[in-house]
Amino acid sequence: MVSQIHTNLLGTMLTCKAAVKSMIHHQGGAIVNIGSVVGLKGNSGQSIYSASKAGIVGFSRSLAKEVARKQIRVNVVAPGFIHTEMTAHLEEDELKKAIPLGRFGDPHEVAQAVLFLLESPYVTGSTLIVDGGLQLLI
Repeated sequence: MVSQIHTNLLGTMLTCKAAVKSMIHHQGGAIVNIGSVVGLKGNSGQSIYSASKAGIVGFSRSLAKEVARKQIRVNVVAPGFIHTEMTAHLEEDELKKAIPLGRFGDPHEVAQAVLFLLESPYVTGSTLIVDGGLQLLI
């Protein structure tokens, strides 16, 4: 439990602290943190993971407010089921029936969302959900 919170939430906070310090020196920048649709919606059996990812969303929104005047933008990408080591053990055929787009996402689709947020100069404090529509049903 503690290690998951340290990795997901505290790790994000410490990384952002270092990044913001550098970005203030360079008079601006953009941060995109990685949350999860589970952090937004919750999921049975994933309460600690969900809490750590929800914490990232809350932290990122607050940080966005704190650093906006310094021309630093902070956003979150919240993936759903993506083909990674973390989802390799899951019953994909069953789960993708619950996803409106009918499939798991690919890592490059998450990367495209991150790139969109990095290149969007008027977006800050937002969470972009990349889940094939899963959040529409849960």
